Amino acid sequence: MKELKKKNPWFWIPSLYLGEALPYSAVMLISVLMYKELGLSDGQITLYTGWLGLPWVIKPIWSPFIDNFKTKRWWIITMQFLMGVCLAMVAFTIPTAFWLQGTLAAFMLIAFSSATHDISADGFYIIGLDDKDQEFFVGVRNTFYRIGMVIGQGGLVMLAGFYSWTVVFLILGLLMLLLAIWHTFILPKVETATHEQFRFMEQMHEFWLTLKVFVTKPYIISSLFFILLFRLPEGLLTKIVPLFLTRTVAEGGLEMSKVDVGFINGTLGVIGLLLGGIIGGWAVSKWGLKKCLWPLVLCITLPDIVYVYLSFCQTSNLWIIGSCLSIEQLGYGLGFSAYTLFLIHFSRGERSTAVFSICTAGQYLGGAMIPGMVSGLISENVGYQEFFIIVMGLCLVTFAVTALVAMHIKDEPNA
Repeated sequence: MKELKKKNPWFWIPSLYLGEALPYSAVMLISVLMYKELGLSDGQITLYTGWLGLPWVIKPIWSPFIDNFKTKRWWIITMQFLMGVCLAMVAFTIPTAFWLQGTLAAFMLIAFSSATHDISADGFYIIGLDDKDQEFFVGVRNTFYRIGMVIGQGGLVMLAGFYSWTVVFLILGLLMLLLAIWHTFILPKVETATHEQFRFMEQMHEFWLTLKVFVTKPYIISSLFFILLFRLPEGLLTKIVPLFLTRTVAEGGLEMSKVDVGFINGTLGVIGLLLGGIIGGWAVSKWGLKKCLWPLVLCITLPDIVYVYLSFCQTSNLWIIGSCLSIEQLGYGLGFSAYTLFLIHFSRGERSTAVFSICTAGQYLGGAMIPGMVSGLISENVGYQEFFIIVMGLCLVTFAVTALVAMHIKDEPNA
């Protein structure tokens, strides 16, 4: 622990969570716009990029291996080197005849590496800091994760508007390699032993015990519906919105440039999201989850109507578009605070960390991966106007699953 005292957390926490956000934004956000520019249809884009989310769904299955083979520090540095190489592979594959197969293979490698990096980074945060520092730096880690997402969905998309996707992914690859080199020297060595043996049956037994705790939770059926389906409308929107913004007016879109999309996503959209998260967390801490649940649910669903408006008016006014996106992101930040706090509420008790990991995997499966995969197929068949109307109709699903769990939430502060 002597070395831990020599390594100021300010030197490694910001860079560690930048390294967590950048590859995720590349795989799940930047790739959507890249494939659109390369000529794929909405259905193809959402299906292919939706599958790339699989590693984040199943990462609880292999997280015990990360804990029991090598150190978390080793996994962090190794995955960052690997992601740097794979991002460069994307750049070099784009101009080739096998660009689709090559980029998808590289993106899947990045996705598995990124999910593994997430497990290692979050675990390292816990063992690398004492309880007091963990509380102090939680805001720092979240802030720099958001900064990484701003760089990805804002700055790098704008850069693609001036240069090319090849240049963007070369820069991303170089950034990850530089982060890996930086962390080789700056990350403290806080683990006392390197585990070289992995006992498969022991880990499967541990996973089974965790799963047993999960399925025997009170009100598990209603809670499971809530975990899987609460984010259904947002899951359908995530990949379609950037496609809608950049498709031509004749195709039903707004025909925005990559520079404009990057600017709006990286400024107004992020400001709305951050404000929503801060205000939502404050509201729940003051009045409790039970009292705030329904107002915050309305906040995450009703603002989706801005896309219905934009699809009908097809305005080119950037201030109107930016205002609509910031309103929707503000509502999403507010509503997602309630959702996250419900997962924490549900996970309390025995094996809370492992149970929470299963919850987050479930919310990604039902609220991002599957809706994202089918969203393009729906929009292709009905058009953007009807698609956004369908999304508004599916907000009733969010209301229904909220009603299932609302009665079971205790009326207490910080619930």
